Amino acid sequence: MSASETVRSEGGRDPDPTDRLGSARERFDRIDRAITGEMDRLGIPVLRVALGIVFVWFGGLKVIGGSPAADLVAATVYVVPAEVFVPILGVWEVLIGLCLLYRPLIRVGILLLFLQMPGTFLPMVLLPEVVFVTFPFELTVEGQYIVKNLVIIGAALVVGGTVREDAEE
Repeated sequence: MSASETVRSEGGRDPDPTDRLGSARERFDRIDRAITGEMDRLGIPVLRVALGIVFVWFGGLKVIGGSPAADLVAATVYVVPAEVFVPILGVWEVLIGLCLLYRPLIRVGILLLFLQMPGTFLPMVLLPEVVFVTFPFELTVEGQYIVKNLVIIGAALVVGGTVREDAEE
């Protein structure tokens, strides 16, 4: 029996291509539902943990004197000596991260994060020559580092939006 004969339906005709398309769509839909269901289940917890790790990591680097952002911070906050301010900011960031990693303290972490975030944009105003190659569109690496904080703010809003759900469970 040839391959073309094995695909024929009982009536001796080739199967309707729309039937095969419908079957493929159903399989795709089933797979898509499973994948998006897992993304829905894991998305916010992974986002919360990722935020926590980033803050602990970046803050820890400031505490031990290994942050590439230390010079930018020092140039922006010139009223407090950098050797004092940068480690304090690092501890603040580690606290944000730890609060985000420990679910009962998410609210505290979000509050600390939103108190800190305005300061992260100060170099755009105080040091535009460090942030922009060509104002307002072409950013330096430092400028990109600052603008990515918009993603952190968005992620914090999503994570913060779940704290009532946690309290109601």
